[in-house]
Amino acid sequence: MFRQIIVGLDGSEKSKTATRVACELAKFYSGTVTLLHVPHAESSAFVVGAVAGYHAAIMKPTFSEIEEAGKKILDEGLKIASDVGCKDVKTHMPHGDAAAELLAHADEINADLIVTGRRGLGGISSLVLGSTTQRINHAAKCACLSVV
Repeated sequence: MFRQIIVGLDGSEKSKTATRVACELAKFYSGTVTLLHVPHAESSAFVVGAVAGYHAAIMKPTFSEIEEAGKKILDEGLKIASDVGCKDVKTHMPHGDAAAELLAHADEINADLIVTGRRGLGGISSLVLGSTTQRINHAAKCACLSVV
């Protein structure tokens, strides 16, 4: 049923939960999980600022810091997958709009399921359902699961 599962990661706790859920489903259905992160300054500033010790609102991260932060987010996802016992895991880190890139890759790999956190690192405008998750749920050609 869910043989190709794609997970949208942004470094938030909700996306980490999404990874755990996706991995459990993949184990149950003998499926493959693709962890996808689209790096951008906002989520990278959160990761880089927390690691480097500077205030994200003061300094904008460089492209290389954005890339490094993206790799850390994917590495965290791989660690979660390993801890859950999920063996068939791939990663993908395109650049662009998060929802558009996730949807495009889901189509490319014929995903059966897209798993995202209900809300990520977005602000007040995404209190109920994050804008990226909302766009994915609206436009996806496969089943979607947003986790809390």
